[in-house]
Amino acid sequence: MSYPGCSLANWGYARMVKSQRFVPDGESLTGDSAAGVFARHDAPTSFNIIRKQIVMAGHSKWANIKHKKAATDAKRGKIWTRLIKEITVAARLGGGDANTNPRLRLAMEKAADANMPKDNVQRAVSRGTGGLDGANYEEIRYEGYGINGAAIIVDCMTDNRVRTVAEVRHAFSKFGGNMGTEGSVAFLFKHCGQMFFAPGTNEDALMEAALEAGAEDVVTDDEGGIEVICPPHDLSAVKDALDKAGFKPELAEVTMKPSTETVFAGEDGLKMQKLLDALENLDDVQEVYTNAIIEE
Repeated sequence: MSYPGCSLANWGYARMVKSQRFVPDGESLTGDSAAGVFARHDAPTSFNIIRKQIVMAGHSKWANIKHKKAATDAKRGKIWTRLIKEITVAARLGGGDANTNPRLRLAMEKAADANMPKDNVQRAVSRGTGGLDGANYEEIRYEGYGINGAAIIVDCMTDNRVRTVAEVRHAFSKFGGNMGTEGSVAFLFKHCGQMFFAPGTNEDALMEAALEAGAEDVVTDDEGGIEVICPPHDLSAVKDALDKAGFKPELAEVTMKPSTETVFAGEDGLKMQKLLDALENLDDVQEVYTNAIIEE
């Protein structure tokens, strides 16, 4: 589950992508921002939709989504443990009703996708709401640097802060990285909701439905895989709207999406992957995000 952008799953943009985004009526793009851009004035909102061609080098994002899903299947037991923690904390913070708690609803949907028994899910909700005794988890974020200064964010849930920070620091130092201070790399990432749709999805229809539902961006890679970006707190609502429109994402999650990326290959790539794997395999770690693109 260690791939940048979709919780360490965004191994770089494809060589050619299309990006659709809103520009308010009355505003205009000038200079470099206007290059290669045209507006659609027939959009069914008070905004115009801007489509821009962006040429970028890198891997197929869709290939890496499939890679992530396979890795998730291979770590089913650990995924269940992480989801139980997430469900417990989500229920504690926002209540046990998934209809009024978007974070809990998303976690329960992930649990269903991971084939977690419903009894396990309900026990986690009960622990979160105080109906059952259990560990009191707290959320902690650590930031640091990998090989050649690549940015890394490590999100944890723990019942022992001292143990967790020691384990994270040890993993960084053992595999060539180092811990940073709070805020040292977070500015390089955007907190957002992210969904991926398989190649062959009707791009125009999905774009219209996504933007009408409140999405911020729709990006298509050169294999036809489509990425939809939205505000993090709107992910459940946007996903529900797309489900009703007939579009089911292969992956949907709240993530830290890197604004810039660093490509690794050869020996540096192997070293970086070992560091990411070491962090990912820690029991208290929920998610690892990085701006590293590791070439195979």
